[in-house]
Amino acid sequence: MQINLSILKPLKTPILLSVLSLFVYFNFAYNLQRTEYLKLTALYTALFAFFYWLVSTYKKNITLLTAFTFLFRAVFIVAIPNLSQDFYRFIWDGNMILEGYNPYLHTVSSFIDANNYPFENALSLYYGMGYLNASHFTNYPPVNQFCFVLANLIPGNSILSSVIGLRLIIIAADFGSFYFGKKLLKALGLPIHNIFWLLLNPFIIIELTGNLHFEGVMVFFLIWSLYLLQKGNWIWSAVVLALSIATKLIPLLFLPLFFQWFTTYPLNTSKILHLKSNLKHHDKHSINKSLLFKNIKKLIVFYTVVGITTVLLFAPFFSLQFVSNYTQTVGLWFKNFEFNASIYYIARAVGYTFRGYNEIAIIGKAIPILVILFVLINTFLKKRIGLQQLIVAMLMALSFYYFISTTVHPWYVVTLLALSIFTNYKFPLVWSYIIILSYLAYIQIGNASKQENLIIIGIEYLIVYSVFIWEIFNQPKQVA
Repeated sequence: MQINLSILKPLKTPILLSVLSLFVYFNFAYNLQRTEYLKLTALYTALFAFFYWLVSTYKKNITLLTAFTFLFRAVFIVAIPNLSQDFYRFIWDGNMILEGYNPYLHTVSSFIDANNYPFENALSLYYGMGYLNASHFTNYPPVNQFCFVLANLIPGNSILSSVIGLRLIIIAADFGSFYFGKKLLKALGLPIHNIFWLLLNPFIIIELTGNLHFEGVMVFFLIWSLYLLQKGNWIWSAVVLALSIATKLIPLLFLPLFFQWFTTYPLNTSKILHLKSNLKHHDKHSINKSLLFKNIKKLIVFYTVVGITTVLLFAPFFSLQFVSNYTQTVGLWFKNFEFNASIYYIARAVGYTFRGYNEIAIIGKAIPILVILFVLINTFLKKRIGLQQLIVAMLMALSFYYFISTTVHPWYVVTLLALSIFTNYKFPLVWSYIIILSYLAYIQIGNASKQENLIIIGIEYLIVYSVFIWEIFNQPKQVA
């Protein structure tokens, strides 16, 4: 049987780019140390260039881009993450549950300091995660914990087998994001290829599949929830949104924003507008009032379902000590940790200038208040009539939070990027490339102490803010 090779000619360039990408991903996964800054930057830049070319040039070939999306992930299957240590804690927490312990009630150090090794590889996991992680209570919500348990059930009973388990779960979530993301894009009248700005992005492949961060699982539930909301299945949307919250707490920030969607959008659907166009003024007012009251009741039920489902997911771990430990750990992100911040670093510098010491304790308390005020202003003072406007509001709220936060790890940008593909904003896409600079922030010069290089951080945010501000003033109207 003779094969007609001429049909492959149009695919010659994308196949070449995919082979080059596979080679670079392999080097990234198996031949890179985090301290090899020049190599890290070069490999990442090459991957981003290949990715941008593929999506821009072959955006109509959905099958081809889909194949590349999951082929590139396969490279990492047996790789130990080289840019993050968090997975050691994931494996520890999963093993704790399998051994009958509540992971929220014990620090890792409390076992090691007492020479108590509750399972095999306990000491290796302790050294792998580092003292800082080991000395704090876990802050990973219950859906995360369930995933950690599943990963540890993979045959092999080793760190590598658990890593493979974690990776398979994250890749499965990416499949889910791909499935519902395409459906949501179609429902919003947006290009289907937008999904590849997320899932084919080397930032996503490296941070999720490579470094095993569970933002991908949270994003899957969030996209699924938004799709259900768009289809009118708002009760199931609430259940799935609770699963997203119970994976990462970030979607809690979005809850007030649903007020506008429930109280405005259902009053402006084409069917209702057509009905009202044939009625007198007082009849229209009566219908509006009736519908508004009905939709507020729906909103209350929506919030109730989200709340009850979230509480039920946390219930197996609940105790007074759990509440104390968990709130204490979450509070550390506002009052103790500092990394890759922007506006906060400026506020910190002002504090040093006028007070002579770090004001993180005071600034950290102000950040949640400022974020809540921003979200409430967006909720009650801005009108939006469609799901895309709701997603834009989510994008702006989360961006504001990260802009003033004390800590912005690279994988935090995952949620921004996921939301942005359903809008016209591209600054998260730019940030997904330039975020690589945060890995260079600890370059040590000579014998100087290991501190963040604020010049590098400044370059990162100068680029991000420039694109953000330009888009704010040049943004085309979002569709309903």
